Amino acid sequence: MADLFADLIGQPMAVALMRSALERQRLAAAYLLTGPEGVGRRLGGLRFLEGVLAGPAGAPAVRRRLSQGNHPDLLWLEPTYSHQGRLVPVSQAMAEGVSKRGLPQIRLEQIRSVGPFLARRAVAGPRPVVVIEAVELMAEGAANGLLKTLEEPGAGLLLLLSAAPERLLSTIRSRCQQIPFRPLDPVAMAEVMVRQPDPSGSSEAAEPPELIELAAGAPGALMEHRRQWRGLPSGLAERLGGLTADPLEAMALARDLSDALDLDQQLWLLNWWQLCLWRREHRLESQQRLERLRGQLRGFVQPRLAWEVALLELSGVIG
Repeated sequence: MADLFADLIGQPMAVALMRSALERQRLAAAYLLTGPEGVGRRLGGLRFLEGVLAGPAGAPAVRRRLSQGNHPDLLWLEPTYSHQGRLVPVSQAMAEGVSKRGLPQIRLEQIRSVGPFLARRAVAGPRPVVVIEAVELMAEGAANGLLKTLEEPGAGLLLLLSAAPERLLSTIRSRCQQIPFRPLDPVAMAEVMVRQPDPSGSSEAAEPPELIELAAGAPGALMEHRRQWRGLPSGLAERLGGLTADPLEAMALARDLSDALDLDQQLWLLNWWQLCLWRREHRLESQQRLERLRGQLRGFVQPRLAWEVALLELSGVIG
């Protein structure tokens, strides 16, 4: 049992809860793994499922099949983009050239597959298991469909992963056994990062210090922040950070931001800029304006227009 969760660092409470359930063989029908992005929820879920399917000691073959997503008793759902009449999972969007101008969702047609899968006879293990990643991104119809499944879960096991459980229906949360994951302390954070080779070979000295602060104790988030930073067009972040009261520059910057970056990149850069402004100015008005901009981008307001108005207001050109 000790080896099953050996690579899940800095999460003693979550490990204790999952280990206890496996040892006692008293499994709930549904679990909700909560906590910030990048703190180990996905890894913890995989190790827990390994214990469910192979016993408390785990099994290398089961671990390999789970990590590859080809275990016959596993259905893994993640948010999707609607692209050319198909639903493309987030993990495949880049490879398939999906334009990320909208936000991904867990959709009703995905949730409809959950009940029948949980009700089927297991092929290689004791029960079928379903994982729904970023479950807070469910559309309204999908949330209602999931609630119906939770009311009659069958003999399978449902695992929900969420970075924002407060966005879920309270009735969904109440039907799940919650397992909380916490931000890592500095020692655990350093231990995880040492184990993660940087495929780009880039120097950390070239990265802004805000990336570590944005990560907030989440190693996975830090790796994602580094990827986002390195993917920005040269000079774009510097122009945003050095915004002046020149209206032409503000409008040109809004154009370049909306043309060069997809929605996901725009939202990430907005997070970085919001932190930079707070550290530099500590002005509540600026933070509130950026929150409004974030809501507009998520609400499908035309991005260039949203950026133009926000930049003109924040630069003092218009009040």
